[in-house]
Amino acid sequence: MINQVTLVGRLTRNPELRATSEGTAVTQITLAVNRNFRNHNGDIEADFVPCTLWRKAAENTCQYCRKGSVVGITGRLQTRSYEKEGKRVYVTEVIAESVRFLSSKPHEQSTITFPSPEAEQKKGEEVIVF
Repeated sequence: MINQVTLVGRLTRNPELRATSEGTAVTQITLAVNRNFRNHNGDIEADFVPCTLWRKAAENTCQYCRKGSVVGITGRLQTRSYEKEGKRVYVTEVIAESVRFLSSKPHEQSTITFPSPEAEQKKGEEVIVF
């Protein structure tokens, strides 16, 4: 049997790293994946797919990705259920086996301070302004 899923989409929120009681890193993300057709209004809709990432993939995703980052995930579909307030809740999610970061690395916001021309002239230095 084959159970393989490949998705490319954007993170809907910043990923948060958690750990199991054994100390294994895990994060749960939701990928917004655009459909490849337009609806009757001419808009492109998206599907919101829950994904679970484990260990190093979880750590790296939390470290390098933010809301809106484009990632590619290959994994498997998994279903589970649990009891909540007396009702059975069913969950279908992707368990990631590999993650690729497809967005460019975000630029660090750095502040470069230049001395004012007046301060430089007080030192007796020539100031060249471009």
